[in-house]
Amino acid sequence: MQKLSLIVPCYNEEEALPVFYDELEKVLSSLEDYEAEILFIDDGSKDGTLKTLKSLAEQDERVKYISFSRNFGKEAAMYAGFCNATGDLVAVMDADMQDPPSLLPQMLEIIQGDEVDSVATRRVTRKGEPKIRSFFARRFYKLMAKVSDVDVVDGARDFRLMKRKMVDAIVSMGETNRFSKGIFGWIGFKTHWLEYENVERVAGQSKWSFWKLFKYSMEGITNFSDAPLKIASWSGIFFTFIAIIAMLVVFIRALAFGDAVAGWPSTICIILFVGGIQLFCLGMIGQYISKIFRETKKRPIYIVSESNKEDFK
Repeated sequence: MQKLSLIVPCYNEEEALPVFYDELEKVLSSLEDYEAEILFIDDGSKDGTLKTLKSLAEQDERVKYISFSRNFGKEAAMYAGFCNATGDLVAVMDADMQDPPSLLPQMLEIIQGDEVDSVATRRVTRKGEPKIRSFFARRFYKLMAKVSDVDVVDGARDFRLMKRKMVDAIVSMGETNRFSKGIFGWIGFKTHWLEYENVERVAGQSKWSFWKLFKYSMEGITNFSDAPLKIASWSGIFFTFIAIIAMLVVFIRALAFGDAVAGWPSTICIILFVGGIQLFCLGMIGQYISKIFRETKKRPIYIVSESNKEDFK
């Protein structure tokens, strides 16, 4: 009998958890060939999420929870789950029901055998999602496909089922600046993509604002691509070339017409434009330097406040 570990990151999911657990319990009861472990990661929730998890743990010995001392983010919660999962097969999924537990039997059927090491899910529609959010999400995936060296599929979810060797590879990457969608692609392994229609949240509100999604996308780009640094370098070369041409034009104009003053408004505009490009490039370089700074401090990715799992890491 194989052991199946389910990692469920939670942040303020008090309303969704009972619905999610009931649905998950129905699915697990049909999986007679698997021993289940349900590992909830409370990412410093401010509502009654932890209280709900404790109640579930009292009625179901398969339920384990790890509660953080504060909100460290979903990436940290997922990493904590990977570090503490003990199953032969490990799945990560959200508690808001946007990752339907009903897909698990199909995912388990696909992953058996040597053909694939992971079964990942992707949404083929974004029904119910704000249009502007969907637009920028699609642009992000297209940009990542062009500038990064990892395979990030449009509509990809964090919801996926993996074999033990893939989970061990993820745990070995103990970097502070984490972008799991990129990590999944970077480590390789054979992945089968399972498509499904978008499912809206069963309760509560999304924790992902537009600004948080923008910062998350920037994390993905800077973690797995040096394209911004290349843009900075090529911008410097381009504007140096333009400046040389401009100096020659000014010099020839002064010799021919004796008028070196004309055109100062356009000159000021060019100076401001080039100055903005320089600051932009410095900002991009600063992003990479800040990541180096955070990595060198070797701070823990998360801190555990309490848990009913005796051997938590």
